[in-house]
Amino acid sequence: MNDLLRDTAAPALFALLAWWFGTGAILWLVRRPTGGFRGRMAAVTVAGLASVWVAWHSMQVSGPAAAYLGFASVIVMWGWHEMAFLSGWITGGRKSPLTPGARGLLRFKESVQVVLHHELALLFNFALLWVLQQGHPNHVALCTFALLWCMRLSAKLNLYFGVPEVGEQYLPDHLKYLGSYFRRGRVSLFFWGSIAMASGSWLWLVGQARSGAVEVTTGWVLLAALLGLAIVEHLIMMFPLPLQKLWGWAMGTPAAVAAPGVAAAVAAVPALPGASGERP
Repeated sequence: MNDLLRDTAAPALFALLAWWFGTGAILWLVRRPTGGFRGRMAAVTVAGLASVWVAWHSMQVSGPAAAYLGFASVIVMWGWHEMAFLSGWITGGRKSPLTPGARGLLRFKESVQVVLHHELALLFNFALLWVLQQGHPNHVALCTFALLWCMRLSAKLNLYFGVPEVGEQYLPDHLKYLGSYFRRGRVSLFFWGSIAMASGSWLWLVGQARSGAVEVTTGWVLLAALLGLAIVEHLIMMFPLPLQKLWGWAMGTPAAVAAPGVAAAVAAVPALPGASGERP
């Protein structure tokens, strides 16, 4: 029983708590008074730089402790990216609403421009982890970042193609223009395709583990749990979910909340942003 708890339940619970607490921490930091933004961003930047070193260290050894370190380090560096985005510091070159009536190539072009800088920052971070990974046995940090990026991209594409709940009502004032790029409507074929692909991948991973084809390590469970949480967050796009029910401690009482949003600092849907409602 103790072996089962260590090998499966404990890593899954760790991933769940990291998702819940990490998201809440970013919401709390971004919603603080704007006067202290630089100090908070500096502190998060120091933590982000330290997380790169921790990730590199975790890559060099194997075992449960290294898996936890690799996973947690990526959660911290992902949180840096989310805070930079939610504060409006790193988004894209375009900071205005979608051109009225824009469709096709023009809509796609403007949608890319509005988040391009943030996407490039994520790609640079992944490239850095890739370089650091070379010659080392533990791939948990690199795989965690890759999984977060893939599911984030899926979420953003679903907002582009259309879902019932796009979350534009939760955007802070300085990011209100992003709402014009979301398409609220019936669930698209892309949504079902992305859910099917992600769910199929998760079921395949579980099937491989049950058949004994792969060794169920701590890192394996952490990644499988994170993928499961990303699938759940995709499904939330179909149903309204007041964020106070999950992150009330980070957002204050419902009456005091001006413009919360789905700040998926560690999970896969950071495309539904939220912050303090004021530009730092």
